[in-house]
Amino acid sequence: MKLYNTMTRQKEEFVPIREGKAGIYVCGPTVYDLIHIGNARPMIVFDTLRCYLEYRGYEVNYVSNFTDVDDKIIKRANEEGVDASVISERYIAEARKDMHDMNVREATVHPKATEEIPDMIQMVQTLIDKGYAYEVNGTVYFRTRRFQDYGKLSHKNLDDLRSGNRELKVSGQEEKEDNLDFVLWKPKKEGEPFWESPWGEGRPGWHLECSCMSKKYIGDVIDIHAGGEDLIFPHHENEIAQSEAANGTEFARYWMHNAFLKIDNEKMSKSLGNFFTVREIGEKYPLQVIRFFMLSAHYRSPLNFSDDLVEAAKNGLERILTAVERAEEALKQAEDSQPDDGQIRKVDELVEKYEAAMDDDLNTADAIAVIFELVRLSNTTIGEHVSKSYCEKILDTLELLCGILGIETHREEALLDEEIERLIEERQQARKDKDFARADAIRNELQDKGIVLEDTREGVKWKKI
Repeated sequence: MKLYNTMTRQKEEFVPIREGKAGIYVCGPTVYDLIHIGNARPMIVFDTLRCYLEYRGYEVNYVSNFTDVDDKIIKRANEEGVDASVISERYIAEARKDMHDMNVREATVHPKATEEIPDMIQMVQTLIDKGYAYEVNGTVYFRTRRFQDYGKLSHKNLDDLRSGNRELKVSGQEEKEDNLDFVLWKPKKEGEPFWESPWGEGRPGWHLECSCMSKKYIGDVIDIHAGGEDLIFPHHENEIAQSEAANGTEFARYWMHNAFLKIDNEKMSKSLGNFFTVREIGEKYPLQVIRFFMLSAHYRSPLNFSDDLVEAAKNGLERILTAVERAEEALKQAEDSQPDDGQIRKVDELVEKYEAAMDDDLNTADAIAVIFELVRLSNTTIGEHVSKSYCEKILDTLELLCGILGIETHREEALLDEEIERLIEERQQARKDKDFARADAIRNELQDKGIVLEDTREGVKWKKI
């Protein structure tokens, strides 16, 4: 299997540190609000990478963190007059729900930054002892110029990086030895959570958190470090610097980054009014469709999110599900006859073609094209007098290839109209009782069964999709 390595800017054969095992670290969300559709892309892409590596026989240690201490979390907590942990725990639970609905599996470990503070303090002390960091008035900075390879991931030199100073500035900028130095530990401010440290009460810098969590749960060297391309600089660049300076070894073998998601060819932003959470999108489309849509393009290609394109993905997924239903019906009538060796061979050849696509830098777009070839083969060859073993071969293969992509091939059992109306009434009562958790659960149950609700002035309307 070959993966495109952002570090070397070329595809490289994947060779794990330990044979048969793969350690993957994916930067997770900062939990101050519901996750948005842009967050969904790396979650879906790298969950698929994990699934394919497991299909290939690897034992995968998949670590994806929750950043649960951050300026945005603190701001939200102060606005609501609650502790920051109340905000982070609330949105960790919401993120887990959205991930489940997108069929993104739980990570091997979902570490939280606030639970790993002692390790972060230890790494900062190591960097100070090695001369890579220094403390000024309770703030600890990393000496960027001391790390000679700084910029090797983003492929910028230190002088070019001065244009990125705005991203690195913090209060007390004049205290730095160099404008490019970044924060490892910051002193507490009024109303902020804090931890005791040798440099006073404070909290860790964002970049430090991932370095320590990946080290604890995977090791000094990671097989694959992944995330959105917006994290290449400064986050991943700073992770490399502090980790390699502290540990004295390479930080990650392969760096994978997914491209941006646009909305109707525009950058997603609240000011443009095109900022959508996964929860909002899920009210319009089943999230199974969104997952299929996300994987219909190569992960390194920019992806444009529009109603027309999502509808096309919905129709494509419908073709697959319909083919599965036809094959299941054919299986009921199939004979115990000897299968056609030529047809069996064609199915096996398509599996090999699928694997070749996935082995080529996780090319899910080409892999989906192969699934459509299998659908065409199924539709044209399954009919009267077909053998049971051939029907089973088609069904097992469709389920296998779709399953690697996290796509379920069986529809949820349809609801009767009376049952739908009863659930809607129950949801309305739950909302009146301010039992919003139950109301959301009912809406999601209906959505999973292909029923979309629309709250209007005339009441709740529903439709089947």
